[in-house]
Amino acid sequence: MTALLSYQTALLLRSHRWLPPLLLYAAFMFIGVRTGQPILDSFGYAAAALVPVTAWLVRVCVTNEPEAARDCAAAAAGPWRVHLSAVLTGLLASTVVGVAATAVVAAISEPRSSDHQVDVPVGEATAAGLVAVLTCVLLGTAVGALCNRPLLRSTAWAVPATVLAAFLVLFAEGSPAEAAVTGMVTGSLDGTVNMGVLPLAAAAVSAAVAVGVACAVSGRRG
Repeated sequence: MTALLSYQTALLLRSHRWLPPLLLYAAFMFIGVRTGQPILDSFGYAAAALVPVTAWLVRVCVTNEPEAARDCAAAAAGPWRVHLSAVLTGLLASTVVGVAATAVVAAISEPRSSDHQVDVPVGEATAAGLVAVLTCVLLGTAVGALCNRPLLRSTAWAVPATVLAAFLVLFAEGSPAEAAVTGMVTGSLDGTVNMGVLPLAAAAVSAAVAVGVACAVSGRRG
């Protein structure tokens, strides 16, 4: 699996198809995160934007390989392993982006509540922000896995489905991503840090199921 991950990472980097989602996330951050803003609000915003960006990166990874090269890799390692490595590459790339964003938010934000009256512990807030980021990355991975190949092969279906599912996952009541982001924003009102462990666990289960389904379908079709 390590060799496959290295191969998929090299494909992603050389394709430069990672650049549009990265620029989109940079634009989100530039618009929504400013120096001196309350730290928990900024963490919530940074995490929320990762849902569609992660779904996009996963789509890039699972569609990046030419058909002939993918067939050769599938014949050598098994189609489900090849597909799993592609999805994991998207997840890991998004995690790197999310960790970098967490560091930026921690460095430039004001460690106070929304009304700037209550101090917020930076270390605890940063840990909670990282948990929210990972929750949104996992949900974005689930969206990308379910809305692209091998389940949806046509771009005409996959792209709209990915966009719609990303926004549903982000805004639907009861979604782990919505719970994680809401926990950050509501906690900022009175300076309370909500760690969001339960949404993270639910997101991990959701991502595991989604990726498992996609890999199983890939194995049968392969």
